[in-house]
Amino acid sequence: MAKSKNSPTIWGELLSVGVYKRNQGRLTRQLTFLALSAVVGFGTWTVSQGALSESDDVRIRIGIPFVIFVVCEWVVYRLVNYPRFSDFLISVEAEVDKVTWSSRQELIQATIVVVITMFLMGVVLFVYDFLWQNFFSSPWIRFLQIVN
Repeated sequence: MAKSKNSPTIWGELLSVGVYKRNQGRLTRQLTFLALSAVVGFGTWTVSQGALSESDDVRIRIGIPFVIFVVCEWVVYRLVNYPRFSDFLISVEAEVDKVTWSSRQELIQATIVVVITMFLMGVVLFVYDFLWQNFFSSPWIRFLQIVN
């Protein structure tokens, strides 16, 4: 598949500062940015507390994770503005807007039904297990004997 002359390269996108389709899919892109930023932040904190924690030099212990954090944050920022990924996030937000969400009352009723069903299934499985255990350990079958 040949690239068109207008399709941006990954390096061109990484070095640009513009925002692609600024007003479309804002919430989805912002939440995606925050989630990826949390992953990057946790990763750099882990590096500073793990591999670099033995270093006495503060510039190494804090500086290297900070540089990694800044570079990764720029990449994440550019990723959510990369046209193909951004169009995907825009379409995801459009599809989520089409969903009919349950009311609070329907949600509570469905949750109660699920909890009661799971409890009853647990009771039934307990009874089956108890009956089979007693059947197999009965004196006339002795299939489940405990060896001391």
